Amino acid sequence: MTELGRLERVDLRDIWRTEAQDFTPWLAREDNLALLSETLAIELELEAVERNVGPFRADILCKDTSSDNWVLVENQLERTDHTHLGQLMTYAAGLDAVTIVWIAAKIADEHRAAMDWLNEITKSEVRFFALEVELWKIGDSHAAPKFNVVSSPNDWSRSSAQGRQAIETGELSDTRQLQLDYWTGVQDEIARRAGRLSPVKPLPATWTSHGIGKTGVNLNASLNIREKWVRVEIYTTGKWAKPFFHQLSTSRHEIDALIPGLEWQEMPDKLDSRICLSTPADINDVSDWPRQHNWLVDKMLTFDEVFRPYVSKLLKEDLGSEST
Repeated sequence: MTELGRLERVDLRDIWRTEAQDFTPWLAREDNLALLSETLAIELELEAVERNVGPFRADILCKDTSSDNWVLVENQLERTDHTHLGQLMTYAAGLDAVTIVWIAAKIADEHRAAMDWLNEITKSEVRFFALEVELWKIGDSHAAPKFNVVSSPNDWSRSSAQGRQAIETGELSDTRQLQLDYWTGVQDEIARRAGRLSPVKPLPATWTSHGIGKTGVNLNASLNIREKWVRVEIYTTGKWAKPFFHQLSTSRHEIDALIPGLEWQEMPDKLDSRICLSTPADINDVSDWPRQHNWLVDKMLTFDEVFRPYVSKLLKEDLGSEST
């Protein structure tokens, strides 16, 4: 019979003596921030530790790379308290689009209820997460962290309600409804695969976007009903679009060998650039959607695996005065 070990709970203070000097720097490391990203299903890019945001000060300040919105992380190595709750509400009141993440050893019942209530009453651009952090080990193994989501935004309810309202008021045309249904199928397939890529909220649009670990770079899927194609692309946008595209181009030979058939579209007459792979697809042929969705998700997973290491090395510091 196979011998199995037993999980043993480790006191947080045995590993992290203080929040500011131990836990916050640990969480800000790339590999540990990736664990938080996976838990939240948000691609996080570290901006700063203990940074003032206007009149506010965040333990950890990140960007959601898919939306370029702020993500503020507040840490407690003990039970949550009213002081921190008030601080988080102040953050939310002062920023138009922000995700608030409250991490603690224990989320008190009253604070979980407060976070749930805030998610119900605030606009969709402001989101609240409450997470409990735990440490576990087996025998003499190293302690392993685990984040448990106690409170989170109910995006599904919001999007469902918005979708129902749009249909009832006639806001969604037949084409937009087709787009919404199409991307819902793609996101369902991503969820079914349960890989590194996390599903996002589907929208009635010609494209859907996922983060890939860097602000200004997105992993997109797009469709064209009239020209009958779908494609997957690395899309660079904003003031770093061209420099990021050029940096990626220095590895073009290596990347092309891993993903044959790529189109490198600098689009010199536009601000943005893309690197893409397309295939014929009739979006109106619903019976063919499973094949199309499988192709898109297969390629998105491949793009994520191939491009993510290159994207992580993109440097704004190499771009002269633009980086200041």
